[in-house]
Amino acid sequence: MLRGFYTATNGMLAQQKRMDVLSNNMTNAMTPGYKGDQASLRAFPELLIQRMENHQLPVTSDRRVGTSTTIGSINTGVYVQEAIPNFVQSSLRETGVSTDFALVQGETPDENGMLFFTVENEEGETRYMRNGNFTVDGAGFLTTNHGHYVLDAAGNRIQTNGLDFELTPEGLIQFPGGQAELNLAYVANPNQLIKNGNDLFELEEEAAAPADARTVAGLQFNVQQGFLENSNVDTGQTMTEMMSAYRTFEMNQKVLQAYDRNMDKAVNDIARLG
Repeated sequence: MLRGFYTATNGMLAQQKRMDVLSNNMTNAMTPGYKGDQASLRAFPELLIQRMENHQLPVTSDRRVGTSTTIGSINTGVYVQEAIPNFVQSSLRETGVSTDFALVQGETPDENGMLFFTVENEEGETRYMRNGNFTVDGAGFLTTNHGHYVLDAAGNRIQTNGLDFELTPEGLIQFPGGQAELNLAYVANPNQLIKNGNDLFELEEEAAAPADARTVAGLQFNVQQGFLENSNVDTGQTMTEMMSAYRTFEMNQKVLQAYDRNMDKAVNDIARLG
């Protein structure tokens, strides 16, 4: 019976974490370039149940011999192993704003390969993102809406000196007195990326460095100015999954309450002396 308490409780905790993931997806349904997370549920290892039996030896001996008989296995509950981003490319929305960029990729040499903008975070570390909702700061640098610097192909900050610039489909920014080539990173396996907050992704420690998109054979892409990529969160499906998580949480809660009533009866009624 005690194991039933743990199994039902694990079910409730798993659905609560799943609800947190779905709620975060719903919150970012309007965030440009946002990639929704998918909660991965896993079962705890099953336990093998055996019955122990005692067999009396011949009359000349007062010893007993123990044997075991396999009954079967029992599941010990589920847990949320991880939240995996869904990197499916979403639709585009025209904004007409010159600092809004959208990555559009066609065929890729890898089944799950993905293209990203390259930016510099507060600590000066390189990060990757799909949200092209950029702006120009007071010093004339192209930045994200969180103040992270957008990098060029040489890994330097891009100085546009204002909003008077044009972007070619190849990712070349042309402005009065100069030009800069966007640093477009191609990640063959985007599952090696970890969300780092503020729409940023970072590579796992042992992952290979991304390739320059312009050097990847078989990769087709273009960058569109005045457009943004929408979030790939399906609000209708997310609402359905939130209702499912709530119902499953509720069912586990009722099971837990039933175990609690049975335990109360066993302790206060069945085990009562006299």
